[in-house]
Amino acid sequence: MSIEARFRFDRGDFVLDVDLSLPARGVTALFGRSGSGKTTLLRCVAGLERAPGRLVVDGAVWQDEHAFLPTHKRPLGYVFQEASLFPHLKAAANMRYGMRRTPEAERRVGWDEVVDLLGIGHLLDRYPDALSGGERQRVSLARALLTSPRLLLMDEPLSALDHARKQEILPYLERLHDELDIPVLYVSHSPDEVARLADHVVLMENGRAVASGGLQDTLARLDLPTALAEDAGVVVAATVGAHDAQYNLTRLDFSGGSVFVAERPQALGERLRFRVHARDVSLARERVEGTSITNLLPATVVEVGAADNPAHVLVRLDAEGTSLLARITRRSLDQLGVEPGLRMWAQIKAVALLG
Repeated sequence: MSIEARFRFDRGDFVLDVDLSLPARGVTALFGRSGSGKTTLLRCVAGLERAPGRLVVDGAVWQDEHAFLPTHKRPLGYVFQEASLFPHLKAAANMRYGMRRTPEAERRVGWDEVVDLLGIGHLLDRYPDALSGGERQRVSLARALLTSPRLLLMDEPLSALDHARKQEILPYLERLHDELDIPVLYVSHSPDEVARLADHVVLMENGRAVASGGLQDTLARLDLPTALAEDAGVVVAATVGAHDAQYNLTRLDFSGGSVFVAERPQALGERLRFRVHARDVSLARERVEGTSITNLLPATVVEVGAADNPAHVLVRLDAEGTSLLARITRRSLDQLGVEPGLRMWAQIKAVALLG
């Protein structure tokens, strides 16, 4: 199953030119700076922007040179930056409006399922002006889900929220990812949101997709602009392996080994993601003893690339199938003799847990 999206148009001041084959499951993030074409591409998929091209979703042709399915006939849900609820309707009535779009025989997402998934049972009798920003977005998302969409489009749904409201709604988006089998195209310019939610990433720049691939592999590439960012790093999927009550630590296991983090409430075997920034990884030729750095992983150097500062380089490492990035000085590069194929020890100074 896949989503084939090919669009090209030239407005003079902006050209969109993409040819993508995306997985029809999980969350695909359209990631890039403002003006890179993310929202324009999303609007093309929705049919709100009538651009020449071809769009096939899970075998169904929504657009090609012979046909164009209008937006209201495309089985999709759309969540905008602003919640856009009808102010004169209570939350429940806003949600029923979305539900009525889909004939009863074609409904695949149930009312109780959505209410429980998004934790909005206590909000149903409130008008939009009595809801917080995060609550309004949850109701907006519920309305979109109740159309039983074949594809869910989300256009920077957290950008209008402050930090506290973002942290409030992110766990619900993670539950959506884990519990509903609906593919999502998620527009964002936030690396943290992408790291936390995405399975697949499309990196947009000047109207073009300069990269498209799995989250972990794409973030680890040294030939992309993401590698030059101050917060460059990788995302690792792990499972909870053990709890150390004596030191209030939790061990997370993954293909490259294990890391210890501050104690977590999750049960053994539960899956988590964590992020490792390149700036928090140092390298050694031998395993270093007598250090406060707990997380040491054997790894092989894959490649060396330029960093944003001429005094630094980026090193891509393979830790038994898990990619890592390390930012080190060029002086350290020469002194350690770092080159592809060299076995080294990655010393991870800090781990950022996601979720």
